[in-house]
Amino acid sequence: MPNDTKTIHEFLAEAPNVDVSAAWERSWKILSGVKERVAARFPVQRHPSSVGREYYTSSNEQWEGSMNTFTGENVDWLVNSWLGSRKNSILDMNATVFLGQQTRVPHLIVVFGTIPKVFFYADFCPRVDIRTNEAYLKKYYEPANTDFLKLRGDPRFTWSVSHGIYMRSMLSPVCLSMTADMSDGIFDTLEEYVNTFVNRWFQYLDEAEPVPMNERAAQQDFDFKVRELGYKLDPMNKLAVNIFGEGEVDKMVENRMGRAQMEEARGKWK
Repeated sequence: MPNDTKTIHEFLAEAPNVDVSAAWERSWKILSGVKERVAARFPVQRHPSSVGREYYTSSNEQWEGSMNTFTGENVDWLVNSWLGSRKNSILDMNATVFLGQQTRVPHLIVVFGTIPKVFFYADFCPRVDIRTNEAYLKKYYEPANTDFLKLRGDPRFTWSVSHGIYMRSMLSPVCLSMTADMSDGIFDTLEEYVNTFVNRWFQYLDEAEPVPMNERAAQQDFDFKVRELGYKLDPMNKLAVNIFGEGEVDKMVENRMGRAQMEEARGKWK
């Protein structure tokens, strides 16, 4: 089967016991740097739902993770988390920013993982239907197109196709979802790409026009639905069920998507 359509289970079955601690260290540093840059720009506070989850393990201590979630006036949901087994090939790490409704700048998603190949995902998550909004498409995706094509064409990387149809429906025209053999050179390339990608996103924020007050309630409904479905329908959830059990994973997904924060903020613009 071509590598671009292999499942995570198939990758792990080929190399189930690889120590990926070095990859975790490099990836987590990059992602934590993204989180710190966002927190430096927008005042945020740790959300109560992640208090005590700064580090946790499964009951058998084979899996471990860290859940750090924040919210503020201009950022609905900032997540910096990781989950996996550093001694057994699998890691899922991310820095994700769901903005408030003051602007329509795309949300920011950056993901690193190991399977045990390096997995990388980065996207500007649209706030509108870009199939019908040419101005939004040109404003936020055309400027990033050259960088996308350059890395997409790097022969060291293989395209990675999610088996979750909703996850594929979320992809913007500049979304990267790739795997590569692990090396310092790969991480150097990805770190440079992330820095450029996030710099561009901050530029978008600098230049953003405010959303009219009478349009913010509808924008919140759109944002919250995308956020909910993205976490709820992530195929990675099934892998965690084998370790933590279905009931515990349901709670983890609710915390990760920020269900409590959404309920607290819902209707704020009405």
